[in-house]
Amino acid sequence: MFERLQVMLIKELLELRRDRWAMFRLIVPLLIQVIAFGYAATFTVNHVATAVLDLDHSQASRNLLSHFAATGRFDVVDVAATQHQVTQDLDTGRATVAIVIHAGFAQYLNNGRTAPLQVSVDGTNSNTALIALGYINLIVAQFQGEQAAQIWPARTGAVSQGSSVALQERPWFNAGLEDRWFFIPGVIGTLTLIQVVSLTAFAVVREREVGTLEQIMVSPIRPIEFILGKATPFFLIGLGEVALITILGVVWFHIPFVGSPLVMLLGASLFLLAAIGLGLLLSTLARTQQQAFALNFFLVNPFFILSGFAFPIAAMPQALQWFTLFNPLRYFLVVIRSVFLKGVGIGVLWPDLAAMALLGAGMFTLSVLRFRKYLD
Repeated sequence: MFERLQVMLIKELLELRRDRWAMFRLIVPLLIQVIAFGYAATFTVNHVATAVLDLDHSQASRNLLSHFAATGRFDVVDVAATQHQVTQDLDTGRATVAIVIHAGFAQYLNNGRTAPLQVSVDGTNSNTALIALGYINLIVAQFQGEQAAQIWPARTGAVSQGSSVALQERPWFNAGLEDRWFFIPGVIGTLTLIQVVSLTAFAVVREREVGTLEQIMVSPIRPIEFILGKATPFFLIGLGEVALITILGVVWFHIPFVGSPLVMLLGASLFLLAAIGLGLLLSTLARTQQQAFALNFFLVNPFFILSGFAFPIAAMPQALQWFTLFNPLRYFLVVIRSVFLKGVGIGVLWPDLAAMALLGAGMFTLSVLRFRKYLD
């Protein structure tokens, strides 16, 4: 058995070595995608195009607008003179946010009354709109606190002694709330899944199209040996890609790695077994490389969306949450982010590791059974 596996392994590695385009496809696009994700994927919103309409023309209104400009997150692209001009800025896409300060704004503040402030946000990009509204709420709250400190001492000679709550934020594991610390570990799982499943999905189909599958059928090799021989090279390639992206994330993007490399290796190995099992299963379901490509596209994209990489699973409908239980990427993202940022071990991560092991074993079993029928 081991001799036949060795022959299959050598055969696959020689084919990969001779295919220079495959070597290029394995490394260069991977590096480009990691760098693109590292620099482009972020929840931070800066330089939001903003239109302002100040109908109060007071020191308080100018002070509020200066708070927006000082943050660097809002760029004033138009100082409008009328409400129609503000509406036009939003309609044409010139501005994403419009701030309208009505007449009497300062007088309301001086009288201790609620001063109305109108904020309109372009909701076509809901993510940017929600984040921008969060920034606006913080800026207005800061302005309100400063105004209260200026007005009340001038009237009473002392700051109001009413009860108050002081909020102290303390993010754990990512004190600076760096988006890259969240995205880069996730990229390791998503890009590895795409690469490994894509490679293995064509494994059996390619043998059929080039005519070597018939030779394998008359050879003494068994289905389990054929599947293992196909899977081993892709397993080694997957480990190499995980190591490459990890090193790039730590060295280039300075993502902290506080966990155990052995736990990382175990998690990556179980994830690769599940990913390769999925790719081989798709390979036995397809008759041509075009069919394999279509099946790969049909499954990998939902796996990416339903993994928790960018969209929280808890916010999904219940039916989709049940579907994510069969997604190995879901569990690997938990493992890799926990190892990277939290430094937890097997004692905490064993449910996710066990889930990947079960999914990998199930997919490999289905692949072997499907391969028997495939030969028939």
